[in-house]
Amino acid sequence: MAGGRYHHGDLRAALLDSATTALRTRGVDALSLRELARDIGVSHAAPRRHFKDRRALLNALALRGFERLTAELDAAAATEGPFRRRLTALARAYVRFAVHDAELLELMFVRKHAPDASEELVAAGHRLGTSMLAVIVDGQRSGDVHAGGTDGIGLSVFAGLHGFASLAAGGMVPEEGTDAALDVLLGELLNGIAPR
Repeated sequence: MAGGRYHHGDLRAALLDSATTALRTRGVDALSLRELARDIGVSHAAPRRHFKDRRALLNALALRGFERLTAELDAAAATEGPFRRRLTALARAYVRFAVHDAELLELMFVRKHAPDASEELVAAGHRLGTSMLAVIVDGQRSGDVHAGGTDGIGLSVFAGLHGFASLAAGGMVPEEGTDAALDVLLGELLNGIAPR
């Protein structure tokens, strides 16, 4: 073991943690199994016990990202209170994730739609969508969202939210003004989905 940095028994988790850090700091193009092995101090062949190639690593990173984001959004959506508060909590959680892990978010959606995406990865992406859509369904039940196809309403809300998150992650929304700008967006979205 080179460098003596790897001391625990979960090499797969250590590789994914290192890959997440490398993704944040160096971008997806810089990810390689050999570099990750060097980063955590194992032989260059060790990662192949868990990932047959770079694509398998990227798929695992994307899956982990979907699982983490879904958990964060579920926790935010569980916020007590009216629909607006719940949607705001969910939106802030999504934007926070997008700003902190912009490369990961992009990787998640790229890998989910890749022709070779695993069923597990596609299912994780669908769970994220279902989690977000549940807030819209609850809004319809409470009378805060107009009746109609929840898929279309949810897509409209998600498109606005994802677009805003992309702008914020790209530095096009000043960090100190992100919450205020997001509140404006949410106000417009809420007006658009309010009962008619």
